[in-house]
Amino acid sequence: MEYEQDARTFNFVTGLICGAAIGAGVALLMAPESGKRTRKKITRAAEDLRENATDRWEDIADEVREKVDEALDGAKKRFNT
Repeated sequence: MEYEQDARTFNFVTGLICGAAIGAGVALLMAPESGKRTRKKITRAAEDLRENATDRWEDIADEVREKVDEALDGAKKRFNT
């Protein structure tokens, strides 16, 4: 059950990143502004996306570490009893 939640979260983050990349490509094709201004906007958007993805990835890693620690503690209790 926990594995399924982690897999869903990973799939969501992957989809988010892919969607952002596709959106950036469409924005380039449809942009009414100059190329230089559009590139600046895309660069800012990509930096924001990277920060958000990095933060989310770190959150997921922390959650996984906690689950592993809980599992190890449970296993130690079972074998030491």
